[in-house]
Amino acid sequence: MAYQFTRTYRGVVKLAVFDWAGTMVDYGCQAPVSAFVAGFKAKGVDVSMATARIPMGMEKRDHIKTVASLDDVALAWRNVHGREVTEEDIDSMYDDFSLLLLKSIEEHSKLLPGVLEAVATLRNNGVNIAATTGYFTEAADIVVTRAEKEGYRPDFTICSSDVPAGRPYPWMIYRAMEALGVYPPEAVVNVGDTPVDIGTALNAGVWSVGVAATGNQVGLTEDEAKSLTPEAYKKRLNKAHKSLLTAGAHYVIDSMEQFPAIVEKINARLAQGVKP
Repeated sequence: MAYQFTRTYRGVVKLAVFDWAGTMVDYGCQAPVSAFVAGFKAKGVDVSMATARIPMGMEKRDHIKTVASLDDVALAWRNVHGREVTEEDIDSMYDDFSLLLLKSIEEHSKLLPGVLEAVATLRNNGVNIAATTGYFTEAADIVVTRAEKEGYRPDFTICSSDVPAGRPYPWMIYRAMEALGVYPPEAVVNVGDTPVDIGTALNAGVWSVGVAATGNQVGLTEDEAKSLTPEAYKKRLNKAHKSLLTAGAHYVIDSMEQFPAIVEKINARLAQGVKP
């Protein structure tokens, strides 16, 4: 062709897509990791909290399968069961995990500091709010109900069981964009606390913001974080920042209190024609 037309979006952020656990609720992302550890323990295999956190953010059956495929876990499974992990084993652990998660999720679904204030600021600026999660429908419903009681209700919610494939596939983000009538991808920010969240945003072509202090990468309850020395906490926090930036996050924040300022920075970049 003799001519080529290039279009550049210079508007503002119109949609923020938030993860749930570790981002908006559940300080340190405790509910799912406890259920994963207990599920493997029931099969005679000890899995550390750190190992269980590695694939955090994925659809939960995929998460179990990924943990089971790790070299140390696969070896421990063979030592206990005398064979490799089967699909039937994964299905059984997923069923166990589902029950364990439903029991613990209510306890760990408290809103995190700064969430209500950040959401209010975004809405005052015309930003739509969506929520995505690797939880299955029944678990997601509990989180949504608890959050609503505390004053947080997204404009649209979706979970991994509502789409053909969960993270890092971008389908949940695209469904949110479709439901809320938001485009192009440059007008969307995805916010999450795991490398899988970051990868999902990049796969969708949207802005990616990682959450460090309250999320999976630090992996501590609020009380546990406060019990550390300043030096130990800073070391752990810096490691979380690095992991999220290495995964490709455009920005990393410690908590939702800092997010509205990040949206302002993205808007300034968009005005200059910068793409994610």
